[in-house]
Amino acid sequence: MPFQNEKLGLIAGNGKFPFLVLDAARAHGYEVVVAAIKEETFPEIDSAGAAAVHWFSLGELSRLIETFQRAGVRRAIMAGQVRHKQIFSSIRPDWRLAKLLVSLTTRNTDSLLGAVAKVLADEGITLEKSTWLLEPLLVRPGVLTKRAPTEPEQKNIDYGRAVARELAQHDIGQTVVIAESACVAVEAMEGTDATIERAGQIMRSLHGDASTLSRALTVVKIAKPNQDMRFDVPVIGVKTIEVMHAAGATCLAVDAGKCLLLDGEKIIDAANAAGIAITAEPS
Repeated sequence: MPFQNEKLGLIAGNGKFPFLVLDAARAHGYEVVVAAIKEETFPEIDSAGAAAVHWFSLGELSRLIETFQRAGVRRAIMAGQVRHKQIFSSIRPDWRLAKLLVSLTTRNTDSLLGAVAKVLADEGITLEKSTWLLEPLLVRPGVLTKRAPTEPEQKNIDYGRAVARELAQHDIGQTVVIAESACVAVEAMEGTDATIERAGQIMRSLHGDASTLSRALTVVKIAKPNQDMRFDVPVIGVKTIEVMHAAGATCLAVDAGKCLLLDGEKIIDAANAAGIAITAEPS
């Protein structure tokens, strides 16, 4: 339990994730100070019940730290997607972030966010696991839907996990889309849903040329090796299921205990309605 009037910082990206963290933190008795990212955070955060909401551009690291320090924030959570292309193309870094970027040996998400976490720690602000207050939403092991993966889908999963693990070692992406043990699409900076949409477009174009590949797609989304649960945690929501259905994907495999179900049981209901199998295996 928090101390009386203990402040918790929330660095909010896009999507529902920050709102879930905010609700959970308030339920635990925290006063939440939100650092909302102008390029990403939904505007509804202003009326979501935080003690304070401050809006920042992605490059304003010094201002973020100063705001948290003035508010008495000693612990913070980073929740919600910050699109990779925003991180590496759209920001105008202040002096502190510019210095940090110059120091990076690789410009991937883990390197950048890990360095930001270290800067925060040096300034007396501990970055907690993003799932810290949302443990019940972490996916449980086993088959989650009414339908289990078919034998061909399981072959896709096994192959997809092997491919995804290799890619994840280099922080390229966490999602691959497979058809008949062939890799159709690999996630890079565009995000999971865009990767699935691209896979669907590829398969439609192939079938226009009488492709020998099955139309059915399997989506495999994994955690990175030694996944840092403070940021970039794999998440899925109802929208992911909708995108899969539109793309012709029939199966989703995720890592048990390391993927958040943002919409809880609504995701399972949507998958069952679409005939999509969801399974979670140990990473």
